Amino acid sequence: MATIPYPHFIGSEKSVMEKGILSPTSSSPPSSVVLTQDELKKIAAYKAVEYVESGMVLGLGTGSTAKHAVARIGELLRQGKLSNIVGIPTSKMTHEQALSCGIPLSDLDSHPVLDLAIDGADEVDPFLNLVKGRGGSLLREKMVEGACKKFVVIVDDSKLVEHIGGSGLAMPVEIVPFCWKFTAQRLQSLFADSGCVAKLRNFPASDQPFLTDNGNYIVDLYFKKDMGDLKAASDAILRLAGVVEHGMFLDMATTVIVAGELGVTVKNK
Repeated sequence: MATIPYPHFIGSEKSVMEKGILSPTSSSPPSSVVLTQDELKKIAAYKAVEYVESGMVLGLGTGSTAKHAVARIGELLRQGKLSNIVGIPTSKMTHEQALSCGIPLSDLDSHPVLDLAIDGADEVDPFLNLVKGRGGSLLREKMVEGACKKFVVIVDDSKLVEHIGGSGLAMPVEIVPFCWKFTAQRLQSLFADSGCVAKLRNFPASDQPFLTDNGNYIVDLYFKKDMGDLKAASDAILRLAGVVEHGMFLDMATTVIVAGELGVTVKNK
């Protein structure tokens, strides 16, 4: 699990070249250069696309990191470096982006087994368990990424946590709109010992509930303490009537690519 210096794989990345991180003679990033979080996300995404081969059926993730991978796949298709790719998008947003990038699309009905999926994550614990869904696409992401032979996760190093929920940020749960307060209260009560607070997600700058692509609501769970056994927590959540799916992706990632200031670390199951 070595850290790979950036010049080994992103010599053609224009934005990184412009910052002076790479030059024909450089072997490591100059210490004076500070990468933005978005640049780190792009670096991880480009590394993940190296796993893509012509003829693959791909799960296309959703979010601020995954969008860079989708764009890169489209670029390689246009350049003729990839061919016969079929993409399965995990959201309406990714569907639109992939079409604009010229990526042929299909669905799980036609391709129930995928070769590879690439997506970001909101948290990654030391065992490569994930929190996903802060962008609101957790159900479709879990359906697609659960059907893949390989699932490559791309993050910057701010997403690494000691335990799931450890960032103090949301662990999303998709629920049906019917009696959402009842469901939210039951979710909060499940994890009372962990100091859980359940909040309905609203659209930004609005008091209207956020709607997923499936027409459902999202309740975000915030934890003050470790929730303990993740599989037991998963089962308890899914047993609640009214819950559609949660944002814990347990034992699903096969590879996690982490971009940090010093380089890229590739972690494999």
